[in-house]
Amino acid sequence: MRVSALVSVFFTSLFLAGCANSIPWMNSQQAALEKEKYGLNADQRIKELSQQAKKVKGGNSEARAGFSKKLVNEMMAEHDPRVRAEILKCTAGFDNPSARAICVGGLDDPDSLVRIAACDAWVEIGGDEAIRHLANRFRSDEDIDVRLHAVRDLGSLGNEAAIPVLAEALEAPDPAIQFRAVASLKEVSGRDLGNDVNAWREWAVDPSAYREEWSVAEVWRQIF
Repeated sequence: MRVSALVSVFFTSLFLAGCANSIPWMNSQQAALEKEKYGLNADQRIKELSQQAKKVKGGNSEARAGFSKKLVNEMMAEHDPRVRAEILKCTAGFDNPSARAICVGGLDDPDSLVRIAACDAWVEIGGDEAIRHLANRFRSDEDIDVRLHAVRDLGSLGNEAAIPVLAEALEAPDPAIQFRAVASLKEVSGRDLGNDVNAWREWAVDPSAYREEWSVAEVWRQIF
């Protein structure tokens, strides 16, 4: 009888455990308890930040400024680089001093993932300041992926003021950076000289001369 009772208890426990795993409200209750005990995990914080940012973007400037100030504190306290990268993504769309401070500070983050996110944030901000920050990141960063990203983002800006920096990138010893610089020059200039680095070096010396040459050739094609 004792053995039979133990077997019965054992299988009853297994059944109840299986039922618990299959009941949604018990799963959500367990998740709530874990959240209260341990806090949000990285994926949950990223999702929450994204939702908050979307909501705040539809509000007034005071709401955006308050949210940005909150993100400054979170950026300094956050240990997970993925969450810091998400903070940068959320911040880029807010034009206020706190948001700019986050985007500037992110460029010097110890994690390359965050520095890449900062480069992307400056593409969204744009302007001459973005060129300056991306140029500094290309010139100073020791991580090849960050340098490549900075060169790519300089092209994404579509600003001819980035041409001198991209011309520097053509002289980099790493072929990957040279190739990326060529691709970015195509975006900035609207021209396609192929993938010959030397041809782009020659063009970058005096882009205006090539622009005039192209214009004259185009006129003759239209005439004939």
